[in-house]
Amino acid sequence: MLQMRSKAFYSVRFRLVLVVCVGALSACQTKAPFVEIRPVITHWKPYQTGIASWYRDHRTASGERFSGSKLAGAHRTLKFGTQVKVTNLRNGRSVVVRINDRGPYIRGRVIDLTHAAAKAIGLTESGIAKVRLELAH
Repeated sequence: MLQMRSKAFYSVRFRLVLVVCVGALSACQTKAPFVEIRPVITHWKPYQTGIASWYRDHRTASGERFSGSKLAGAHRTLKFGTQVKVTNLRNGRSVVVRINDRGPYIRGRVIDLTHAAAKAIGLTESGIAKVRLELAH
């Protein structure tokens, strides 16, 4: 015959299951490790591709005096002073530039180059070109 179980039996059983579940979940809890947040580049792939353009006179974000005759460039996240090899993917010509400014601020562009750097990779005629950026060591 079927036995009728009392409400007290189910109440005790429910409490037991609840205590076991809460205990198991609390045992799985771990503290998140400390992560330092840096405002400038936190990760860099071995290379970056995108559109490059060149610019003329303006003040640089690093405080340096702008010179179109220097091999320099502007990048949004790389630290000032970083050496970057820029390769024009149309003709294969490349140049190493030093990042001394912030920009470009136009969607899809990855670097702005000085006139001298743009001339070295054959970018002055078209104004923009698809390039590959690599950290120069």
